[in-house]
Amino acid sequence: MPGSYGKQRGDQQHGDEHDGSADIGQGTATTIGLTRAPAIVHSRSVPANDPAGAPARAVHEPSRRRQLAALMGFLALSWAVSLVGSIPVRAAIGGSWYRQMELAPWSPPGLMFTSVWLTLYAAMAVAAWLVWRQRRLPRRVALRFYGIQLALNLLWPMTFFGLYPLLGSAALWLALAVLAALLLAAVLTVAHFGPISRTAGVLMLPNVSWLVFSASLNLYAAVRN
Repeated sequence: MPGSYGKQRGDQQHGDEHDGSADIGQGTATTIGLTRAPAIVHSRSVPANDPAGAPARAVHEPSRRRQLAALMGFLALSWAVSLVGSIPVRAAIGGSWYRQMELAPWSPPGLMFTSVWLTLYAAMAVAAWLVWRQRRLPRRVALRFYGIQLALNLLWPMTFFGLYPLLGSAALWLALAVLAALLLAAVLTVAHFGPISRTAGVLMLPNVSWLVFSASLNLYAAVRN
């Protein structure tokens, strides 16, 4: 019948529209499911990324026992250099050539060099230890400059006091050149220690001051002898 046929056709169209809506809903849900990013949860075992995008690195400080052993090692190395460097100084003070040399009027007693060096080398050792124990900043270059200035600290008394009986005034000028290189290395050490540990940089400053004072003594001796 026309009425029944129209009703059936209307019901069929309504059902098709319902099915279409369901398909669209399913498609939308599928699309949303594909495009939605999963939430990122950082666990304690996986470090979160820093703002630059690089993964954070865990910083492991050395144990207290290792730090104490390293401090003793730095002190032993510094005092060993001071002890070896004092050998030609002690020999020169007892020799006749040193008593006959014209020294600067502001020269301290010869044995004062040894006592001052002991204090300065202890301060330098602590400074190097403070830099060594840091793990957050690169320290290899800073410790390399420290090693260079430590070696030059040993070379200077060997040149000034040890070679003078053999080379005369030429040894004094050679020692002055060594001292200039030593002063430069010490300044570079301070410049590299400071950003890593401010205390370490400050502990190295008395050594720089003493080197400037020693350079004035060396220059006066080289000119007047």
